[in-house]
Amino acid sequence: MSTQSTIRPVHVIGGGMAGSEAAWQIANAGVPVILHEMRRDETASDGSTVEIRTDAHHTAGLAELVCSNSFRSDDWEYNAVGLLHQEMRELNSIIMACGHEHQVPAGGALAVDRVNFSEAVTKKLSEHPLITIVREEIDGIPPEDWDNVIVATGPLTSPALADAILKLGGAEGLSFFDAIAPIIHADSINFDIAWRQSRYDKEGPSGETAAYVNCPMDKAQYDAFIDALLASPTAVSKEWEHVPYFDGCLPIEVMAERGRETLRHGPMKPVGLTNPRNPTVKCHAIVQLRQDNALGTLFNMVGFQTKMKYGAQTDVFRMIPGLENAQFARLGGLHRNTYINSPKLLDKQLRLKAMPRLRFAGQVTGVEGYVESAAMGLLTGRLAAAQALGRAILPPPPETAMGALVEHITGGHMEGSKFQPMNINYGLLPPLEAPKVDEDGKRIHPKERGRAKKRLQSIRALDALKSWREANFAQ
Repeated sequence: MSTQSTIRPVHVIGGGMAGSEAAWQIANAGVPVILHEMRRDETASDGSTVEIRTDAHHTAGLAELVCSNSFRSDDWEYNAVGLLHQEMRELNSIIMACGHEHQVPAGGALAVDRVNFSEAVTKKLSEHPLITIVREEIDGIPPEDWDNVIVATGPLTSPALADAILKLGGAEGLSFFDAIAPIIHADSINFDIAWRQSRYDKEGPSGETAAYVNCPMDKAQYDAFIDALLASPTAVSKEWEHVPYFDGCLPIEVMAERGRETLRHGPMKPVGLTNPRNPTVKCHAIVQLRQDNALGTLFNMVGFQTKMKYGAQTDVFRMIPGLENAQFARLGGLHRNTYINSPKLLDKQLRLKAMPRLRFAGQVTGVEGYVESAAMGLLTGRLAAAQALGRAILPPPPETAMGALVEHITGGHMEGSKFQPMNINYGLLPPLEAPKVDEDGKRIHPKERGRAKKRLQSIRALDALKSWREANFAQ
């Protein structure tokens, strides 16, 4: 029988959402893990501190959130993201535990205080006796004596490592832009115009129904805003100007270019909200802000990823009613996002076919979103730990949200089509027929059958996950 002293460590490269989750799962399986993270603070020869970061990160903290602070819907019955949350909770996810511990009001979503969340993850991993954190960059294929490796370097994989992986795999990599949204100081919001309300007054995890700040626009204000967006100067690196965007994270000016009404049917849709100062008149468009920290002093502009130059951002965003005096804690930005052609390069164990000692996790595999990335870290961590212990397990079945993501990135896209990143959604799970009657035998209205079907898919997923867990892991 193996003991901890004889088990070779698993190396995890990258301390983001996926890498942090992978390291936690491996260590809790009784396997030593070495977590390599390139972000660090070094002391220069003159005694000053040199901060080594990526283009998107501001700290050296593990699991730092670089875009939104939201993990999206927490509704496991009727939302695929909420289902993924629940699956991860069932498997002792550090990301979900720390997210719950540091959540902030966000309606039906799970949003977190980004600073406290990252600090909590960093503390838990640093204090685990089987986890060693090494602050260094891995700029090529790992040494041959690293026989069990997880590459979780995320969308900002160092160019040297990315090039080495692509040469090894013999397939072209795919890249796309990813834009981040601005954050505004709460005390600079004009609440004589803006008001607090969640869409459709939906309760969040803590029971709140007014988690968002809403800024209304009439048609003239909306048209002027669109004109300003379309005329605004943008900042794009020449190296990446021909790289396609991911539709789930489009900059707002790109959405505006697709049609003047696009934003009104996207992040600025006015449905489910009523202006208390003029309740009989429907707003033409609404900009929503979501709380970004536990103190409630910072708010994130929901869906307002942007590539506009900084000066243009302040001018254009202060055109929004209620934000005319907005002070920005962080302006929006643009950074490179890279992912591999997983269907060609990876097997069902998320191992590189050309070098099976390497597994991949997180956004670099072609999943999109914080939770999806962490989920793939969780799964690769469990697979790598099982390998280190001399066991063989399969990924969860495709009826689960995690299993469905694995199916997608290892070949679930349409043959002949271009592989694209994907958020979790019910369309990735095996289909079920929409029920016509409920559990009590009462007829379900046709308009409600789709919703009832989602609930059945979620119940089936959690049942399948339970069976998988009980078959593979001691309780």
